[in-house]
Amino acid sequence: MEDQEKRKKLFIYMPILLALVLIAGMFLGSIISLNSSFNKNIFSYNPGGYNKFNDVLKYIEESYVDSITKDSLTEKAISSLLENLDPHSVYISAAEFKEANESLQGSFEGIGVEFRVQRDTVTVINVIAGGPSEQKGIMGGDRIVKVDGKNIASVKISNTQVIKLLKGPKGTEVKISVSRRGVKGLIDFTITRDVIPTYSMDIAYMITKKIGYIKLNKFSATTYDEFAKGLKDLKSKGMTKLILDLRDNGGGYLQAAINVADEFLPDGKLIVYTKGAHKPKDEVLATKNGSFENNSLVVLINEFSASASEIVAGAIQDNDRGTIIGRRSFGKGLVQEQLKLYDGSAIRLTVSRYYTPTGRCIQKPYGEGTEEYYNEFYQRFIDGELETADSIKFADSLKFKTPKGKIVYGGGGIMPDVFVGIGKEEDSKYFISLFNKGLFIQYAFDYVDKNRKTLKATYPDADVFLNKFYVDNSILNEFVAYTEKNGIKKDTEGFSLSEKNIKTYLKAFIGRNLYNDKAFYPTLYQTDKTVQKAIEVLDAVK
Repeated sequence: MEDQEKRKKLFIYMPILLALVLIAGMFLGSIISLNSSFNKNIFSYNPGGYNKFNDVLKYIEESYVDSITKDSLTEKAISSLLENLDPHSVYISAAEFKEANESLQGSFEGIGVEFRVQRDTVTVINVIAGGPSEQKGIMGGDRIVKVDGKNIASVKISNTQVIKLLKGPKGTEVKISVSRRGVKGLIDFTITRDVIPTYSMDIAYMITKKIGYIKLNKFSATTYDEFAKGLKDLKSKGMTKLILDLRDNGGGYLQAAINVADEFLPDGKLIVYTKGAHKPKDEVLATKNGSFENNSLVVLINEFSASASEIVAGAIQDNDRGTIIGRRSFGKGLVQEQLKLYDGSAIRLTVSRYYTPTGRCIQKPYGEGTEEYYNEFYQRFIDGELETADSIKFADSLKFKTPKGKIVYGGGGIMPDVFVGIGKEEDSKYFISLFNKGLFIQYAFDYVDKNRKTLKATYPDADVFLNKFYVDNSILNEFVAYTEKNGIKKDTEGFSLSEKNIKTYLKAFIGRNLYNDKAFYPTLYQTDKTVQKAIEVLDAVK
């Protein structure tokens, strides 16, 4: 019965888990092999220069029952070949290459808005500061009705389609017509696209008078510069202790992770080393440039922290430099090298494994195939690992010791020093149903849309909002009525269990619609058990 209950919970959680896994770039693939009883010898054997692959391609192209091109066959064959090697070696077509690299480059070219398709209407949620849309006067809450004269309202347009319409090369123009509350008719704008920065640091702020907090969502080309700036700013505000949040960070560039870790480790300390069958051992040592080497540090991780995030956490843990708090990380210890091909496509090939300073490789097994590799992630939930640390088993053969004698394990992610499981208030089926259906986001959007002018006047900046706005009973009752109207009946027990969380999430999403992440994360962390545990651990350090 207990196992059945966990499986039911998994199906409730699945939309959240799957969405986050896909955001982190962990896509599933499968290979089908067919044995044919029909044989035809059309090849002439040439021991000196025989190319079986080309012969097979030629035969399929000339004889297959349906029309098929050699180029499409080649792409499929390369993809299948790489999928058979390991879960992280991939082929990227020329069409996908720019998009695949964009998020790690730190910028893209477009008009500079965050939008949401709400009831078949493209609505501007926020305007990126300094971007071309802000300069032209686009505002949060504007509905984009036309793009280059073409109507896009009430036509069931997708996010991907909107992105294709609004993004484009720097210097090109796009004409948009918007509907704005309180203004009759449409307002026309001609916007010149420009380079729009993308940030890997969600927020850096003082969570208490002495404790700073930095959240990184990936390790991109600009991560270290963003992180160094945030670190310097927090130190100027009196920070002596730091919480570095790497939860849900799926990784990125190895060098960016090394640079971040170097800020915490003294000169000469091993950060990471890599080696592979064709790559000699390569050690990376900390330099003397670290600006936070002697201060207290906590690193937060969870089951979505992978690759470069695990390098940072492993370096901190293995050097006894700080405390790792949260849940066991994903377990990706493979390093990919990117080779761009002549036609604009690329291969990301696993060329080596990385090892933490104690010598452990935290890569989880993948010998049973890609599908089983990712299914292990869901099995953790079934086994109760997200709730209690006792369900996690490590082989004694993968045991390692840090310089101070702490036991750590390889072969399956970074196990935190302090485990924080999912709590009952987060586990309430009622709360999960509200979250999965997106009702917090939808209600917050509607609430801000109707009250934006009053809210902006009453709470003119994020700090005032954080200190003075609260979800009162009228908002809470309105939200419950809204959720019932949208198919989720009030569960009295679940509501009572999760009421504090419900209020927190409502305020966080209302704040995000008004003031981006500056109001979102500080609100959310008021009930975040992992963050609260980190504060408790750091407060105990004198």
